Amino acid sequence: MFKTNNVTSRIFERQIRTPAPGTSVHSARRFYENLVPSFTIYDVECPDHSFFKFTDDGQYFVCFSRNRQDLIVYRPTWLSFSCKGEDCDNNQELPPQVKRFESFFTQLYVKPLASCNELICKDFFLYMESNQFGIFATSTAQIQDARGTDGAILGVPSFEKITIHLFRLEDGFKLDEKVFHNDCVNLTHNMGAFLYDDLLAVVSLRYQTIHILQIRDSGNLVDVRAIGAYCREDDELFINSSSQLAGNRGDLVDNGTNHDQPNSNNSFLSGIKQRLLSFIFREIWSEETDQTQRVQCLKKKFYFHFQDYVDLVILKVQFLDRHHLLIKFGSVDVGASRNTDQLPAFFAVYNMETTEIVAFYQNAADELYLLFERFCDHFHATSINSMYMNFISSHSNNIHALEQLKSMKNKATSISQFVKKMLSSLPLNCQSMSPSPYFDQSLFRFDEKLISATDRPRQSTDHPIRFNSRRQGDILKFKIKTGPEFGSADGRSKKYSHFLFHPVWPLALSFIQPSLFLPPSAVNIHFRR
Repeated sequence: MFKTNNVTSRIFERQIRTPAPGTSVHSARRFYENLVPSFTIYDVECPDHSFFKFTDDGQYFVCFSRNRQDLIVYRPTWLSFSCKGEDCDNNQELPPQVKRFESFFTQLYVKPLASCNELICKDFFLYMESNQFGIFATSTAQIQDARGTDGAILGVPSFEKITIHLFRLEDGFKLDEKVFHNDCVNLTHNMGAFLYDDLLAVVSLRYQTIHILQIRDSGNLVDVRAIGAYCREDDELFINSSSQLAGNRGDLVDNGTNHDQPNSNNSFLSGIKQRLLSFIFREIWSEETDQTQRVQCLKKKFYFHFQDYVDLVILKVQFLDRHHLLIKFGSVDVGASRNTDQLPAFFAVYNMETTEIVAFYQNAADELYLLFERFCDHFHATSINSMYMNFISSHSNNIHALEQLKSMKNKATSISQFVKKMLSSLPLNCQSMSPSPYFDQSLFRFDEKLISATDRPRQSTDHPIRFNSRRQGDILKFKIKTGPEFGSADGRSKKYSHFLFHPVWPLALSFIQPSLFLPPSAVNIHFRR
């Protein structure tokens, strides 16, 4: 149903009409069609910080010092100023003080985060909205040619120390920390960790272990379980006691003269790998009922690829719910490569309570792609307490996103390669998308090649980015320019732009970078005047 552009009429309609059950939030979000960032302040005077992101509830703006030692947190505040005269309106020029960063943000505190030999992982931050806790990470320098140790896999770099910090963002008080020694956790864009409610999963690539931590209301990080070499809490005790018993029996038989047998601990596969191989075996076994055909099928599909399955390593993990994990398996090369579309990978659904693998897919499986297409929101696995993250547009909750996905699929030259490309994003990075209503595809249409809900720098364009209305005849609602002259005068120089939208307010920041590895040369603020 067509809605008027008049804010007053919408407020009046809200007073006399009740939205349909379950649609109150969606009805309220339609007000953003009228409340858009309509004004831009270019080249704002900013402190020399590394600006990172807004928290999902918009209460805090997280930054880091340029030397990656300190945590700096701001509180977003709306612009306020006074003017003289009776004709104060939108046409009047803003005072010069408005061009300062402090006109929109109030610094709450600066806290030291990294020790002298550590640096802040500036691409890592997770926010626990229910308690307003922030999770940060610091690490020492990477050791590329790390020496192999017991349980560590080859080809994975090592860090002498990786620390996960838990902060209370309200006052910057450090609550707890978890330290990993001589380990490797991929912290870029939250890839190596996933937060679901009060559970935090951290993937140790070097030791092939999924650490499950619980964040208590008191602010403590508590080890719940470690999934890798062992799946149950008493597995290690059982194996050690069995090994001791077997060793004592061996001493009685050969009187201690046979010392050439390998250590029984080294002859075992890890617990998660045993579960995986058992599931694959049973699935292939159940495909055939005839005994002869069953044996042939096992030879072709299981034993022929047995070593390939054994060599799989855990690359990434995410929660599907409090009991199930989606685990990505692949080779060490997959973890080191940036383009993983063409490399073989597998996905397994693991039940932490029963320690069983309940599903297993290859990265070109049509069945998994259909599940991802129809139930994409389940892969985001947002907290039930999150007010804003549950309204991110996806092709399973938005008809426009679904049409765009089907258009890409129809244009693909190879369906198999398209499926691999789509599934390469699984498991999804935690909290990697902005919940801003201006990325709601039921309200606005925009070019996703230029801007999207995913927080990533993109190559800048000389033209303004247009946000058109979906529901009002595709008319222009607002546009964002990265510069007053539509970019630099030198068209040959490539620049990159990065956008941070406030999750609630009509407020956005744009950063213009001459390179992906250099600090921004200009910062612009877009807001509703």
